[in-house]
Amino acid sequence: MSAFPYTLQQDDLPRLGLIVLQVDETIEQDFRRLFPPHIARLHVTRVPSGAELTPDTIAAMERALPDAARLLPAAQALDVVGYACTSGTTLIGAGRVRELVTRAAGTRAVTDPLTAALAQCHSLGVARLGIISPYIASVAEPIRAAFEAGGIAVPDTLSFGEQVEARVARIAPASIAEAARALVRRSKLDAVFLSCTNLRTLDILAPLTQELGLPVLSSNQCLAAHMAALAGIASMADASPP
Repeated sequence: MSAFPYTLQQDDLPRLGLIVLQVDETIEQDFRRLFPPHIARLHVTRVPSGAELTPDTIAAMERALPDAARLLPAAQALDVVGYACTSGTTLIGAGRVRELVTRAAGTRAVTDPLTAALAQCHSLGVARLGIISPYIASVAEPIRAAFEAGGIAVPDTLSFGEQVEARVARIAPASIAEAARALVRRSKLDAVFLSCTNLRTLDILAPLTQELGLPVLSSNQCLAAHMAALAGIASMADASPP
């Protein structure tokens, strides 16, 4: 049998890698909307994370991170890899995440939701940030400390007190929006950050920003914007597509 001749086609689109928690049901769907195929090539791998997000499961995730990064396609270097866990970055450390991913995957840059959110807050001139998190205190409080260490005051936070990821992914966007309203009513803030890549926030960001009169940011939106900037993507899909 003779082989049929073919040609190879080079793809010049930016190449993005995304390391998603095994139990995360939200960010991959958001990123498929924010980075449609004509904008970038998006490659996703999963990291074991446990059914509950706790300091212990995050420590185990750190050990598994290089193996997850190694499963990203290696035929061409990736422009940027995002580690999609805000709490995980906070407890593992952004520098350590960058080291583990860079060692395992061929990529020009690595980022995460915490690094991305800090960059966006600084670019917007945010001095006082309110944070909404789905998690228990042992996971939520370090996020507050990380923003303050990054030069952003966090005068108030609100948490749903949840740790089961299957429930986090199903917290109604209306409940998240009401939490943002409550936070703004009780504290003087420059912006609100909806922390957690598994929260369904994409469709409420623009309406809440308009309603509250201040920026409402999210883990997924900040990470996508930072990855786009690092990859040299000049424009992205609208942050609240239909």
